[in-house]
Amino acid sequence: MTGPDVRGSVAAAVATLLGACALTPVFASGAWFPPVVLAIGAVLAGGLLLRRAGARLSSGAPVPRPLRALGTALVPLGQLALLVCVLTAAFAPEGALAGIVPTPESLDRLGGVFADGAAEIREQATPALPLTGLLALTTLFVGLVAILVDLITVAGRQAAVAGIGLLVLVCVPVGTVIGGIGLLALAAPAAGFALLLRVDQERALAGRGRDRKALTGGTGTAVRIGLAALAAGIVLGGVVPTLPEGSFTTGLGGGTGDATGTSLDPAAELRGQLILPEAIELLRVATSVEDPGYLRAVALDEYDPADGWSLSNLDGEISVAEADALALLPDRQATRPVTASIQVLEHDDRFLPVPPVPQSVQVDGDDGAWRFDTATGTVFGRDVTSAGLSYRVSATEPRPSPELLSRAAPLPATSGIQQRFSALPDLDPAIAELTARLTDGAATGYERVQRIQSYLSDRSNGFTYSLSTAPGTSGDDLVDFLRLKRGYCEQYAGAMAVLVRQAGMPARVALGYTPGDVQRDRTRLITSDDAHAWVEVFFDGFGWVPFDPTPIAPDRQVALPWSPRATAEDRADAAPALPVPTSAPQAQVPRADRLPQAVPQVGPQETTQASLRPLLTVLGAVTLTGLVLVSPAALRALQRRRRLAAGGPAGVWDELTASAVDLGLHLHPSWTPRRVADALATAVRRGPGGPAAAAATDAVRGLARAEEAAAYGPPATTGATTGDARLRATLRTARRGLNGARPWPVRVRALLWPASLVDDVRATWNRWRRDAAGRR
Repeated sequence: MTGPDVRGSVAAAVATLLGACALTPVFASGAWFPPVVLAIGAVLAGGLLLRRAGARLSSGAPVPRPLRALGTALVPLGQLALLVCVLTAAFAPEGALAGIVPTPESLDRLGGVFADGAAEIREQATPALPLTGLLALTTLFVGLVAILVDLITVAGRQAAVAGIGLLVLVCVPVGTVIGGIGLLALAAPAAGFALLLRVDQERALAGRGRDRKALTGGTGTAVRIGLAALAAGIVLGGVVPTLPEGSFTTGLGGGTGDATGTSLDPAAELRGQLILPEAIELLRVATSVEDPGYLRAVALDEYDPADGWSLSNLDGEISVAEADALALLPDRQATRPVTASIQVLEHDDRFLPVPPVPQSVQVDGDDGAWRFDTATGTVFGRDVTSAGLSYRVSATEPRPSPELLSRAAPLPATSGIQQRFSALPDLDPAIAELTARLTDGAATGYERVQRIQSYLSDRSNGFTYSLSTAPGTSGDDLVDFLRLKRGYCEQYAGAMAVLVRQAGMPARVALGYTPGDVQRDRTRLITSDDAHAWVEVFFDGFGWVPFDPTPIAPDRQVALPWSPRATAEDRADAAPALPVPTSAPQAQVPRADRLPQAVPQVGPQETTQASLRPLLTVLGAVTLTGLVLVSPAALRALQRRRRLAAGGPAGVWDELTASAVDLGLHLHPSWTPRRVADALATAVRRGPGGPAAAAATDAVRGLARAEEAAAYGPPATTGATTGDARLRATLRTARRGLNGARPWPVRVRALLWPASLVDDVRATWNRWRRDAAGRR
């Protein structure tokens, strides 16, 4: 028994590592790479050690086939065991022997990490945060791919087929990333596939008795095929339809409510809660202050003109049960302490409403299932919702003075908060013009924010609070809102946040509830009517400060002394609106808006159409895969047609020998046609035999005689056309005999991966290579 295939094992590991580079655009940082490298290294080391041990044990005597099969199966099992050790050391060392060897306790911890990872997949959009559970699942996934590639390459000796594993890795960014995935994510897997092709080519050449120097000829072919695959991926990537979502799943929603008033879904509009025929009682709140502020559920930090505001990734690493202080305000900020005891009535959401800037959250039941996202100040559940809960919150509510906010310095351009919460896509130029008019001459960031809020909240500027919105004509909801000046709180807050960002200040949209109505027992009852959206603006040294541009009823307003609403007498701006297009009249429903002076509601007017993108994506992927699989066979068919079209015995003979090479028959270049005919006749006789085999043997010898006559005899002068037809018929008989004598897997491989085509490509390349004297 020969020793382990070191070259094949190393090539499989390197190819898997290159294929894993496809995950680069999936993550927001490179923290995923070190554990993945350890996993691939463990698979490589395990394969080499186990195969070397098996070779030594079997060196004394022949090993029966069942034992060889058992040994082949034990190698991936051993690699899997080593992979579990790597996962244990990296993600669950507590309770493991020496922090590496798994125990029942450490395996239970590792299972919990994987469960967190499954939840994080539902919470993350690409590029994803490198959270512990997500990294553990990624390491396990790449490790399993490494075992598969190693098994196919080394044990199965089909390195080219092992490229399927790299395709699996490439499918991750293709299915989760919006837009381009970058050159590295395409080039690295293509290089890994080229490496596997080189291994396959070396084995094919070695099996035909080529010397060591000849084996290097496979490198150029593999590189060229890899480059062709990369070029095809870049070109065809712009043609194949892309997925509509840049996330692992679409789990960033509310609980069971979805616009029924029991949850705040950051992907849905608040209008769904506000148009209910009857208000739903959601929460009962007892606070330590008489004038509580907003009850904050979630913050939206990403804006898209087509989809509006949305929530980006949530950092699920901090459990509310383990943290000493969840969020802290800067020392310069004036604050007041607020405590709240909250009883859930019909609220059912994975986002927990809490007072601003919570310090601690105590949930009756499983505190560990609730997490805190520091970047957005959001408390969210890990596979739980708020249904039936009671919880207590200790918070530090910001109470800044206008004088202090006026003295706040602008954030540097390199600040992470400035970069993340000031980012905007390309907007309609009219929006930039409006922002410039509103902020012209403003000396401070605070003054710019005040002017924008005053413009939106002052009714003398024409803005009206309404749950009905006339259909716009621009295709941009923000432009339509600023033209028509009619909408509800989410549109006001969303518009202000965009304008504030365009004015250079970090901003985000907060969703939650206004304080609700005071009850006889001094508690406050919050219903679906209290669902609300407002704006939070970041000031250096003071943190996130709330502003509310929505002109809602006075009994629903939260007192914000630093953010007074403008009136007709002291409005800060009288800038004109964007031009208002003519709109169609709106149909009304019986129920009117609960807000005084509001415009009556309208029923839904949009119809939902099923998207064809998933179907087109599948069809595109299937088509591209089919093109890749059939391209060698198509090229081989074109080559055959070209040879036979030239006419004469030479082309027919070349096609016969090429067919034999495709079928894995060894033909030495120095053999004469008669010697080749003897070898092919012997191969035919090894098959099933019968009249077809005899006819094929005669056909092979007849073609050999025709080739010798054409090469050494006088040139033919008559009957060329008839002779060519007879030669082609003889070739068909010979090829049928050769195909019938070979096993069906060999015939399939000859069709999908013709070896003669690879040899011809390599020979063409070698003709262009410079010789030692520098000549071509």
